[in-house]
Amino acid sequence: MAIYKFGKNNQLEVIKEKPFKLEKEIQTLFELNLDAVMGLTLVRSEFTIKNKRIDSLAYDEQSKAFIIIEYKRSKNISVIDQGFSYLSLMLENKADFIIEYNEKLNKNLKRGDVDWSQSRVVFVSPSFTDNQILATNFKDIAIELWEVTRYTNDTVSIKEIKKSSSAESVKPVTRKEEYQQVVAEIKVYTEEDHREKSSEEIYELYEQFRDSIQSLSSGIEVEPKKVYIALKKDKNVACFALQKDKLKIYIGAKFGTLKDEKGIAKNVSNIGHFGTGDYEIQVVDDSNIEYILSLVKQVL
Repeated sequence: MAIYKFGKNNQLEVIKEKPFKLEKEIQTLFELNLDAVMGLTLVRSEFTIKNKRIDSLAYDEQSKAFIIIEYKRSKNISVIDQGFSYLSLMLENKADFIIEYNEKLNKNLKRGDVDWSQSRVVFVSPSFTDNQILATNFKDIAIELWEVTRYTNDTVSIKEIKKSSSAESVKPVTRKEEYQQVVAEIKVYTEEDHREKSSEEIYELYEQFRDSIQSLSSGIEVEPKKVYIALKKDKNVACFALQKDKLKIYIGAKFGTLKDEKGIAKNVSNIGHFGTGDYEIQVVDDSNIEYILSLVKQVL
């Protein structure tokens, strides 16, 4: 798809791609902007363990999990083999990852603080082959593909390649023992997992709010986590915690920044809660849906 900019007399000028010459350029770009692009904290660049070098070791503060990021210019790699190899390496050497985190960030993270089931590997490349995309198109595989494109006008396009809605489970086709061990410990959550913990009435209420929020703006994506479901556009717009008798909605804004004339949103900035955002709203029906949508609009 061609990209244009307005030139003289409103004539369109093509913006050309400016290819990365080295993988290191991609790595530097991401490491300097890891929080803005992926919402992650950089722990260590070039982390070596057991004779294997990890390009970027990051930590997801929301999921409480370590993330391994690899940068590739070449398409001649097996993202499945390398991805499972790194996940296995992490699960077999948990203490080393925690020590690295504590030493680099001057923190006191403990083994029990980490949700190892949320670990994942991210591959970043200018492009991926159809075979690579197909190989990772399983709903429960903890391997992500991100494409990055740089242009001559100093702009960059970054997008995650999403799995198809009809993606199957990787478990029936997993044969290698190393793969089986990783799949057994690491869990990629889906909306269905949250449905099982809720009631039909509350799940239908969630679907109504989800669809309504997604209709507010293009590009709002659903991202299920272990204890909540996020609706995300660059950052979390709203998070949902589904319970048997109610739905908790967290709006992704700092307390004091929303205009809530009815005062229905509770300040949870100093209270432990699932999801991101300082505003919590508990609902059992859709009676306030239009007003709640008006609050969500303020963070879009």
